[in-house]
Parts: sequence; C-alpha cells; structure tokens
Amino acid sequence: MNVNNFIFNKKYDKSMKYSIKKQFTYIYIALMAGTILLCWFINITFLEKFYIQNREHVLFLAYEKINSASSAGNITTDEFDIELQKIYGKYNLSMVIIDADSKTIKSSTNDTEMLTRQLLDHIFRSDGTDVDRMLNEKGYVLQNVVDPRTKTEYMEMWGVLDNGNLFLFRTALEGIRDSVGIANRFLAYVGVGGLLIGALVIIYVSKKVTEPILKLTDISKRMTNLDFEVKYDGNSKNEVGVLGHHMNLLSETLEKTISELKTVNTELQKDIDKKTEIDNLRREFVSNVSHELKTPIALIQGYAEGLKEGISDDPESMQYYCDVIIDEAVKMNKMVKEIMTLSQLEAGVDSLVMERFDITSMIMNTLQSSEILLTQNGIGVNTVNLEQPVYVWGDEFKIEEVFRNYLSNAMNHAAGPKIITISLTVTGEKVRICVHNTGDAIPDDSIIHVWEKFYKVDKARTREYGGSGVGLSIVKAILDALNQNYGVMNMEEGVAFWFELDTK
Repeated sequence: MNVNNFIFNKKYDKSMKYSIKKQFTYIYIALMAGTILLCWFINITFLEKFYIQNREHVLFLAYEKINSASSAGNITTDEFDIELQKIYGKYNLSMVIIDADSKTIKSSTNDTEMLTRQLLDHIFRSDGTDVDRMLNEKGYVLQNVVDPRTKTEYMEMWGVLDNGNLFLFRTALEGIRDSVGIANRFLAYVGVGGLLIGALVIIYVSKKVTEPILKLTDISKRMTNLDFEVKYDGNSKNEVGVLGHHMNLLSETLEKTISELKTVNTELQKDIDKKTEIDNLRREFVSNVSHELKTPIALIQGYAEGLKEGISDDPESMQYYCDVIIDEAVKMNKMVKEIMTLSQLEAGVDSLVMERFDITSMIMNTLQSSEILLTQNGIGVNTVNLEQPVYVWGDEFKIEEVFRNYLSNAMNHAAGPKIITISLTVTGEKVRICVHNTGDAIPDDSIIHVWEKFYKVDKARTREYGGSGVGLSIVKAILDALNQNYGVMNMEEGVAFWFELDTK
C-alpha cells in the first residue's frame, strides 16, 4: 500500500464515525425527544389552565341554561330535569337552587343541606363583606374556595337568578389536577415508547438508505487500488442508482485507459533499447543459426547422398535413411520457427497487447489440452492454489506461450516418480507461477546459462526429444519485454521454473 492509499484509508475510517446512518438516527432522536419534551412542557404549563377555563365555560353554560329555564318557568319540567342531569353528569357538577325561603327547588346531590348552608354562608357573609358589591351585573360570583372539612379546593359559581332564586354550582379542582397529572404521565410513557420504536424504525430505514451509498464507497475504494472487477448492481431509479450507473461507466473507462497506458508504457520501455540491440541481435542470430543448422543439414546431406549413390539396396535401410532425413527436416523446421519467433520478440517486431485476464483459467485450459501428452509419457500433475480466479495484467497469448514452454520443459526432463506440480502464490500486487518437475537437478555451472539461446545442459538428451535450446530463450524474451521477474531453482526432488505477473 502506498502513502496515498494509506492516507485515504485513514480518512475513510475516520469518516465512518460521521456516517449518514448515524446522522439520520441522531437527528431523528433529537427531533423526537425535543418534540416530546416540548409537548410535556406545554402540558405542565398550560393544560391545567386550559382545564380550568373549560370548567369556567361549563359553569357559565349551566348558569345560562338554568337562568333561562327558571325565567321561562320550565325549571320544574321533566325535560329540563333530563337536560340538567346531562350537564352535571357530564361535567361532574354539584348544584343546588333554593327560593327566598331557603326551600330547595333543584339539587344534584344527596348532600343538599351542606350545599344550601354553603350558599347561605356566601349570601349572608359573616366577615362584613358587601355581597351586593361582589355580585356582578349578571348577578353571580365565580370564585375558588377550599372546603374546611375535606380541605378540597373547588370552583364555585353562586348568586341570584333573574326570578330571585338563589343558586350554587360547584366543581372540584383536585380532579382536574389529577387528570392533568395522568395526562402528563401518559404522554411521557407514550413519548418514551414512541422514541424507542421510532429509533428502531429510523435505524432500519437509514440502513436501507445508506446501504447502496456504502456499497458505492467500497467500489470507489477498490477503484483507487485499480480493482475494476466489482460493479454496482443496484436497480433503483433515484440519484444513488444514477450515481452507481455512472460509477460503472467510470470503472470501465478507467480499466480501458489503464490497459492502453500499460500497453503504451511497455512499448516505450521496449523502444528505449531497441535500436542499440538490433545490430547485436542480427549478428548473434546469424552465428547461432549457422551453428545449430550445421548438424541437421550435414545429416540430411549425408543420408541423401548415401541414398543417391545406392550404398544399400536393403528396403529397410533405405526406409531408415528416409526417416532420418524427414526427422531432421522436421526438427530443423521447428527450430527455424522458434528462432524466427525469438528474433521477432528481441527485435520488438512482435508487439505486446496488455490486458487483464484470469491466469488460473489459462493454466487449467493449457493442462487440459496437454492431457494426452502427459498421459502418454506417464506423468502426473498436481496443482496448488488454482481453485479461485486470479486476475493479472499481461499479453495473454504470450503468457500462455511462456507457460507452455515451462510445461514442455518439465515434461521432457521429468524423471523418477514423474510428477509435475504447478503452484500459484499471490504476494502483495504480484502473483508467482511455479512449474516443478521431479528429476535430476541442473548442474551449478549450467543453471546461469539455461536462458541463453541454443544452450543445452544435456545435448544428447536434448537431441533425443528434439529440443532446439530456444524455448527458454523465448520465455526470457517475453518476460523481459513485460518487465517481469523469472527464474529457476534446484529443489530437493527436482527443478522448479517460475515467473511473476502484476495483479494491479
């Protein structure tokens, strides 16, 4: 991880402390709690006053109805009794109406004597207060009193009706205060419950809202590491969905651009040394080709002259001569093709195409196509860490040629139990592919020369399987062109050839 990625990841981790999900939750809880506290404060401050004003209105309403009925002479009718019962039953009023002789006309309670006495005490006050001055122009007084016996506070309306009858209405204020307390407690319980339920709901909703945003964040983070495999798969039509679609387009564009840049960079890297190496490659090519073709040409010429001069009339011998000529011609043709391939690579004529591909899939396909040759030679194959796809950058066709050369080399030199092991190891931004075969180790004085053109460790055995000594040189030329590492190691039970590729 480079310094920029490290700084980005630190900032990303820190930003998670201030995620939208948490902000949604905190804002919602704050709003809910503030609303509930405000309602609770308003209830405590104003609800009792509102109830008291409502009771005052009820007392005025009862006064108007009773005064109107008494003036019209309907106060003793059954219809008025029913209406009166509705009023004091609905609003929990106690009332008494008496005439000038203190005779009870109407009463809503069995304790008529107590209410009558309370009314007369108001009318004939012992404290010397002028009652006429207390009565307003409508003939009644509205006041709060405390019952001396029960110490209960009441709101009372008393006075004189238009027909001269005396009246007293009473309603308890303790019940109002108790109702206010119950209402406030109920509001507190409901508020706390609503706050908890709402918090759970907003957590769930915010999670649904922020999930695609977090997914886009992860995609952008992986894109900074040049990983373009992941794509946004949401199907929403809102702003997040549009952003995800554009992120996918950006990912594809970046991958294509980086592929082109890698191709251009590789070409530029090759061109730096291209001109200075061409002359040396040509001289070396002519010298090596002349040396390698000398033996097969001599054999073909010798056996052809023998046939022409009739050295042997035996058909079997003649057939042998022809087979040797054909075999040497085939080997020479193969060698010429390999030399031409190597020459093109070293001269930079054969351009490379950088692309991102699955190296695991390429290896398994190559092994499958070589299965018949492996079986014919009695060679077993083991694979290590080739179960999952591993994407690399390189020229897929050229990398396949590298692997085929390694595999062919391992098949030609496999001995003992004849086991070939192909392993894949990912380290950081590199992946190493290793081909190991059981058999004899390469001599120490030869191991540094195996990459040289036309070099053969065991010339007799190389000629036996038709090797030209160019295969590993082709591997070297391809991997040098890709600026990748490669090598060979003598192992305890054989030899291992390896090469590396970039994963990013």
